[in-house]
Amino acid sequence: MSKSVSVRIPDELADRLEIIVKETERSRSFIVQKALEVYLADFADLQVAMDRLRDKSDKVITADELRESLDI
Repeated sequence: MSKSVSVRIPDELADRLEIIVKETERSRSFIVQKALEVYLADFADLQVAMDRLRDKSDKVITADELRESLDI
């Protein structure tokens, strides 16, 4: 099942979207859906990283310690 979502975007962004639509021969809906999927995945990754940074029990290691553990 899918839902319809309406958004208002600046003209410049709409123009860039239209260029991609023409270049890829995909619909606006397809391009916006894929962009939103990527954004939401990146946002989820950011949330995990931020949670780990705030976790005082999660050990922080230096770049040198990381290199040493990876033998590089």
